[in-house]
Amino acid sequence: MDALQREIIEELKVQPTIDPKEEVRKSVDFLKAYLKKHSFLKGFVLGISGGQDSTLTGKLAQMAINEMNDESGTQDYQFIAIRLPYGVQKDEDDCQDAIRFIEPTKVMTVNIKPAVDASVSSLKEAGIELSDFVKGNEKARERMKVHYSVAAMNNCVVLGTDHSAEAVTGFYTKYGDGGADLVPIFRLNKRQGKMLLKELGCPEHLYMKKPTADLEEDRPQLPDETALGVTYDQIDDFLEGKDVGEEARKTIESHYLKSAHKRHLPITIYDDFWK
Repeated sequence: MDALQREIIEELKVQPTIDPKEEVRKSVDFLKAYLKKHSFLKGFVLGISGGQDSTLTGKLAQMAINEMNDESGTQDYQFIAIRLPYGVQKDEDDCQDAIRFIEPTKVMTVNIKPAVDASVSSLKEAGIELSDFVKGNEKARERMKVHYSVAAMNNCVVLGTDHSAEAVTGFYTKYGDGGADLVPIFRLNKRQGKMLLKELGCPEHLYMKKPTADLEEDRPQLPDETALGVTYDQIDDFLEGKDVGEEARKTIESHYLKSAHKRHLPITIYDDFWK
């Protein structure tokens, strides 16, 4: 293990082995503790995509809400699951399966297509024509805006689905799906997230499907692993301190170094960003 791999593992808090039941409890307790500390808050908001990460985060959120309501003897707390399609989503059946598994307090659907298309059109009128890739970022940021609008109107906070296998590569949109208040599955890698879903009785097809951000129209449902040039198994092995071979290690470490700005708060004059 080289020094940078060791540094990354320490920063992203990945353990080589986990007890799924304990990790479920840790995330649920974390979410409950936040609500208890901020008594004016009444719940969580999260977009459900039908993929592994939002399914897991949504289920943990609903478990926390159920326990908060049981302990308070009220129904004051809620988890709002939001469907955020750009038009019609190709894997909508998976989204609905995820919602049935989570059993959220409330489900909303907001079609982001009109807002995204209006933004793209306004930029074009100003002389900025977006590439398909950058338009994908527009979609992610529009979803973030919806999250915060819904949260603000319901005294809730926004959950993020960032986990350590995603964080190490920076495979998310800055101020898009990277914009959140709480990230309850940070510390887990991709295979560990699967272990938690299996522990929770999730339908297998929701966590065994190929992960995709599905933001690009020229390359619909492009697998994450194709975009990254490395597999999640290799990323997970790397984060668990294993030898993944020189080529995979260099790819992962390159992603990590290039995406450092995504894991950093806005820089001030007092930050030693040049070091």
